[in-house]
Amino acid sequence: MANSPAPAAVEREKLYQWVQNLLSPEHREEALVELSKKREQVPDLAPLLWHSFGTISALLQEIIAIYPLITPPQLTATQSNSVCNALALLQCVASHPDTRSYFLQANIPLFLYPFLHTTSKQRQFEYLRLTSLGVVGALVKPDDKEVIQFLLNTEIIPLLLRIMEHGSELSKTVATFILQKILLDDHGLSYICYTFERFKSVTSVLQSMVDSLQREPSGRLLKHVVRCYLRLSENPRAKEALNRNLMPNQLKDGTIIQMVKADDNSTRRWIQMLQRNLSNAPKTAPQF
Repeated sequence: MANSPAPAAVEREKLYQWVQNLLSPEHREEALVELSKKREQVPDLAPLLWHSFGTISALLQEIIAIYPLITPPQLTATQSNSVCNALALLQCVASHPDTRSYFLQANIPLFLYPFLHTTSKQRQFEYLRLTSLGVVGALVKPDDKEVIQFLLNTEIIPLLLRIMEHGSELSKTVATFILQKILLDDHGLSYICYTFERFKSVTSVLQSMVDSLQREPSGRLLKHVVRCYLRLSENPRAKEALNRNLMPNQLKDGTIIQMVKADDNSTRRWIQMLQRNLSNAPKTAPQF
């Protein structure tokens, strides 16, 4: 009697079949669902997707197909779920060290920007924006200078600022995290502080967020906002402008501490470092 295939081999064959099914419009939706479920369990799924013939093109087809439904907003929940499954697989590719650079070289993040442009408050659009932000968040997470340089050459910062100002709490949190990662890169900080207009556009949104956080507190969001201010204070021209009149009163006088959770020691430490940075500003600091 012939031996039955090992369970692992059977699962692997299923995986290959789902990847192949992405090329078939009739089977693509089921394949997207199944592969999305497996993306945390299969370490080499990203290289498999990238190097399989036609797979990335099929995922991009799924994304491009809903562009006409964005304006005016006609996207259904089912269509949004399907595209978000495709985006989840692209996030898998974006986060893997063996495929991240290929992902950038192919300019794939640009296919997501129309979703970040959307402003509809409908749940399916919010889900679409959040999942698209997740792809960009996966790109910036490992502190890769190539990623930051790529993003700075695109319109990502205005898109992030719009979401930080008008998005849901979760979208605001992810967008602010991405901005924080851009600022933590030396080139990203220099880019944002290169002109007063760029710097002011960022601090105006951050100020608005501090004000809204007083009304609707969010520890996660506050942490990223404070870290952005701390990083800005490390640029001499930005520090001078913050000291002059662009620092929220809640951060100046320390009342923002009341919004920090008791066990959030890192945010408390960042606030203290920010206040120390600003108090140590030289009298003849460079200006914009």
